[in-house]
Amino acid sequence: MNRRTLLLSAAATPFALNACVHAAPSSILRVAGRPDVMEMGPVFYAAEVLLPNETAYRPGGVPNLFKSDAPDAGAIDQFDPFPGGADVAGQAETQALRISVDHPDLRILMTISEGIYRIVGRRSSGIATLADLKGKRIGVFEDTSAAYFLHRMLRSVDLRESDVVIHPMRPRDMPPAILSGAVDAISIWEPECERAFAALGDDAIEFKDAMIYRELFNLNTTAAALADPAKRASIVQFTRAVIAGARQSASDPATIWPLVARHSGYPVDLVAASWPHHRFPGALPDDLLDVLTEQEIWLAQQAGRAARSRAQLATLIDASVLAEALSP
Repeated sequence: MNRRTLLLSAAATPFALNACVHAAPSSILRVAGRPDVMEMGPVFYAAEVLLPNETAYRPGGVPNLFKSDAPDAGAIDQFDPFPGGADVAGQAETQALRISVDHPDLRILMTISEGIYRIVGRRSSGIATLADLKGKRIGVFEDTSAAYFLHRMLRSVDLRESDVVIHPMRPRDMPPAILSGAVDAISIWEPECERAFAALGDDAIEFKDAMIYRELFNLNTTAAALADPAKRASIVQFTRAVIAGARQSASDPATIWPLVARHSGYPVDLVAASWPHHRFPGALPDDLLDVLTEQEIWLAQQAGRAARSRAQLATLIDASVLAEALSP
């Protein structure tokens, strides 16, 4: 597949990027994102290494762009939010699509990371091929990118969710469930797949195909934040820092692993073992709108609503911040 991306100019070296990120903003930028996913590595690096005095981080996600201190019934997790909401948030495209139904002013600025998801199964459950998942018990975190990945993988062998037995569960509950035999397979992001795969040993089998689906973990904000000149300047500065963090995550990941380990609570060696299942483009993939359009159909069916058009979804992508961040 030819996926052209808006990438860093060859002249924009890591040193040049790092030099650019220290222009002082007018206020502290409030950054939200899940603390327990590997994809947040570039964000942690940007916030804590490159811009420690200009940013404040709290666990959360795209709901925190719109919610101050009220729980969001549609959020996949509840975190302590910023009073007044976050300015930018890192999360997968699935949640951006879900939240933007009620908040169409959400804006996707760039893809920070790509998660190469896996289905991990037990060979002893009679699983040798992807088609063998038919009738099997599969643990999955519902209404997430992991559930969509399972949907796409099943479809690739002419199966549907109705052909398997879905067991909704939280990510950290999945490795114990597959080890105990409560489920035959799991579909989730890292590092839980790595935990399960390593623990199962020779009994483990995995299925993955980034051409069928890869998670796009994006940097998100709102149209209102971008309309504020001072806030926009801070967001552009932070975007530059995240690009540098993505480059660092790809070229020297050992400097990022301790940050992820500290926030997630996972040991550094588990973070390191999970790292190869990610890419760090720090860019806007040219198929982003294709991914959003196709996934929107699935999400609309889940929610019992009409799917938005490609033109409507296109308004969620704002390429101007990335272009400004990459400018000399």
